[in-house]
Formats: sequence, structure tokens, C-alpha cells
Amino acid sequence: MKMTTGYIFLKNVRFHAHHGVLEQERVTGGDFLVSLRMGYPLEKAMESDCVDDTLNYASVYEVVKREIAVPSALLEHVAGRIVKTIRREFPGVVSIDLMVTKCNPPMGADCDGAGVELHMDFQDNHVVKQSEYV
Repeated sequence: MKMTTGYIFLKNVRFHAHHGVLEQERVTGGDFLVSLRMGYPLEKAMESDCVDDTLNYASVYEVVKREIAVPSALLEHVAGRIVKTIRREFPGVVSIDLMVTKCNPPMGADCDGAGVELHMDFQDNHVVKQSEYV
């Protein structure tokens, strides 16, 4: 049996943060949802049953929590920082699908949210540098 793809994911993790173009958004903050799916070789962990052989989603959560706490005007910037930091701290990650949703965007619409979605592929083993943006 050969596995072709494996993923570790966090789904709809809720944070209160201070992102937005409007001053009020940066002062009072708002709720954000983050969903993240990371391609990672899981074969070793499937056999060993050892957390050291996989991507620990609790460690990934701590990265997301740290990055979402840094205020930004744009969700694109927040998402870019999350991707760069995950790639730097977990070099075994081969792809990232990331969605960051602002739960109550100030645009006068009745909706579940608005946000950004990124799909990144690192199959070429490119290492993301701190100064590089997505």
C-alpha cells in the first residue's frame, strides 16, 4: 500500500484579533476563523504511533495563535505571515491550504464572513525566507 497524500488540519479555529483597515476594527477587534490544511508525509507516524513522527497540530496551532495576535490592516498580510512561519518552523510541510475569515466584516452585508484563501505548494523544497512574501 502506497499513500499518495496525507494532511494534518485545523478547522475553523476561532480567535479574537485586531485586524482591519478601519480604526475601530483595530481598537475593538473582532472574531476570525482560521482553517488550515497542511500536506505532510504521514507514513512513518502511521507505523510508529509516535507524535515525533508527524506534524503536531498543537504546535501548528501555537504558530497560528502567535501570528494572528499581531495586528494587521489586511488579512492577506496575516495569511502570508502564517504561511511563512509554518514553512520556516515545520520544513517537512509540502503544501498549505489556508483560509482566514473575518466573521463580521464592516460592509453592511448579512453574511457568514469575508476573508482570504491561499493555496501554497512547496514540492520544489523552496525554503521561505523571513523577508519573502507570499
